[in-house]
Amino acid sequence: MRKILLTFALIGFSFPSINAQDKTVREVTKDDYERATKYLGASVRDLVTHGGVNPNWLKNGNFWYNVNTADGTQYIFVNANNGKKSSYNSVESLLKVHSQSKEEKSTTASYYDVVSPDGTKAAFIRDWNLWIKDLNSDEEFQLTTDGVENFGYATDNAGWRKSDRPVLLWSPDSKKIATYRQDQRHVSDMYLVSTNVGAPKLQQWKYPIAEDSAVIQIKRVIIDVENSTIIPLKVENDPRRGSLCDDISCSGSFDDNEWSADSKQLAFVSTSRDHKIAKLRIANAATGEVRDIFEETVATQYESGQGAINWKFLPKSNEIIWYSERDDWGHLYLYDARSGELKNQITKGDYVVTKVLKVDTDKREIYFEANGREKDSDPYFSHFYKIDFKGENLKLLTPENSNHSISISPEARFFVDNYSTPSKPNTAVLRDMNGKLISNLEKEDISSLKQIGWKAPTQITVRSKNDKWDLYGLMFTPSDLDSTKTYPVVNYIYPGPQGGGVGSRSFSVSRSDHQALAELGFVVVIIDGACNPGRSKSFHDACYGNMADNTLEDQISGIKQLAKKYSFLDLNSVGIWGHSGGGFATAAAMFKYPEFYKVGISESGNHDSRNYEDDWGERYIGLLTKDEAGNSNYDDQANAKFAENLKGKLLLAHGGLDDNVPPYNTYLVVDALVKANKDFDLIIFPNARHGFGKDSYYMMRRRWDYFVENLMGAKHPTEFKIEPNKK
Repeated sequence: MRKILLTFALIGFSFPSINAQDKTVREVTKDDYERATKYLGASVRDLVTHGGVNPNWLKNGNFWYNVNTADGTQYIFVNANNGKKSSYNSVESLLKVHSQSKEEKSTTASYYDVVSPDGTKAAFIRDWNLWIKDLNSDEEFQLTTDGVENFGYATDNAGWRKSDRPVLLWSPDSKKIATYRQDQRHVSDMYLVSTNVGAPKLQQWKYPIAEDSAVIQIKRVIIDVENSTIIPLKVENDPRRGSLCDDISCSGSFDDNEWSADSKQLAFVSTSRDHKIAKLRIANAATGEVRDIFEETVATQYESGQGAINWKFLPKSNEIIWYSERDDWGHLYLYDARSGELKNQITKGDYVVTKVLKVDTDKREIYFEANGREKDSDPYFSHFYKIDFKGENLKLLTPENSNHSISISPEARFFVDNYSTPSKPNTAVLRDMNGKLISNLEKEDISSLKQIGWKAPTQITVRSKNDKWDLYGLMFTPSDLDSTKTYPVVNYIYPGPQGGGVGSRSFSVSRSDHQALAELGFVVVIIDGACNPGRSKSFHDACYGNMADNTLEDQISGIKQLAKKYSFLDLNSVGIWGHSGGGFATAAAMFKYPEFYKVGISESGNHDSRNYEDDWGERYIGLLTKDEAGNSNYDDQANAKFAENLKGKLLLAHGGLDDNVPPYNTYLVVDALVKANKDFDLIIFPNARHGFGKDSYYMMRRRWDYFVENLMGAKHPTEFKIEPNKK
């Protein structure tokens, strides 16, 4: 694009004058960048008061929370029975008045310890074995003795995520531990090296990939802590897989395991390597005998919920609440835990149960969150419901047309409901478990935010490329948008399939740097395309087997639809950026749709599922298979194969110590671009992890520069430093 420097008179503050029809370009100044910085989260967060309520529930059913007010932080005590509030200047003064002590236990437990329910013991890993610490005496004793390197007890390693904290589940009586012995001796190794003066330091760990003949295996065990006895479960080894995400410890605990209240039985789910088979099993904790209750087999991938594992073991009534998408929607089913027979479907309809929050076994009622049931509403808005085990008496407990976040009191008599939309600030209320309003708690005040010119993003709806679904998203425009002009478009993308680009549907004063970038003279568009979760299974599975789809045709179609409605979108100047899965999608967009996307910034991209951790690709593509010629079903999904098609401006960025998506993913694309004799730009942050850490503001500034120079065709300030907290 031709560049002509134009002197521009500044009145009050400078703002990029953009008009695609003009043959002139201008300078985006340091003042413009300073103004954009004022819209970042760290700059605007303190301009909001009376925000969300995060209740700290007390033993008597009452609760307290802290809130930011114009006079500083206040601590609010709430009588849950009548909703009456009283305010204090400190937690200590609040709890002193209300006869509570601040619940702090002085123990020697650390983050790397898993404390027993009774608070007397902690389990930890040392030299591949489990140890127990008595928290009263600090005495330690070894629980297992045969753990060896890469074949140890309770070790936590999903390849992309690892920790020294043990993965286990204490029994309710604090006498047993459900865990596993993890065999990862046979899987691939990953290597990273530090950048420093002198010899680099090697980082090496087990990192399974799709080409490994077998993934990490877990041998399930129950350990009797009092007798130091290991009870192997009499079942074949399982691949290290979970029913919710690509780890067996999404929650931080040993997922897909539930103890009976009497600590005599352990229910668990075994998931196949390709996630197509989920088996519900119950083990005898004393003998290790295992009964297979039932299994579910799906053509694509089984998942147990959205944001939470939703199957529940009810030993008192010998029942199982099970989650399934067998009718194309995520719903709850009731099974007999003895026979494995289906008793009845509990929830039903064109909506998605996302999280079961409470099961009342006495009243035989289930409290759950769900998306998409309420008509004329964003299908991603979460509402709170209750229903009985028979599937009758369904009741909506949160009627407002908003996204609801729920916190239930420990005795399940009350709940706090925070509700908002991307454009409507938060309201927090207290309700009883029938949904009756007890008290209005807080209403978010954004008046100071508006005084700086802040405005909410526009909620947008377009049709999918195949005209089958409505797609939803957000559009960010300059705070003083001139609709008679045209603005270059930046498409932010995160295609999932385990999430989307929009993220939470609740109110937020800032989402990444989207509004800041808009203030420089762009329109930023985010569209959650088909293949993302939270809706029907067919919607989520639309790209199954082909991760390279990346929702890109939905993005392009959606932006074209928006341009018909909003004439200020310049479709001759469209850029795209994303991080991680969004980095993968960005490079794919530049290689496969070069006529539409002119500029791309690809950060930390997992450009080749053969070089990324096994579970992500295998869950959404399927297992890697090869034909007689040696070609695999993963080959055509690798970005490097299409690098020769690059026409526009592409910036690649990666952390040299990225232990989630190793930098070799980007190096493969770099190698292909070099061999294709293509011009491109590259930033490596030598010692940065996946999110760039302390280098993230530098990357943000380079992102602004790259779009200003190459998409807008303007000059940007030299080496501007983003300091969002600068007064």
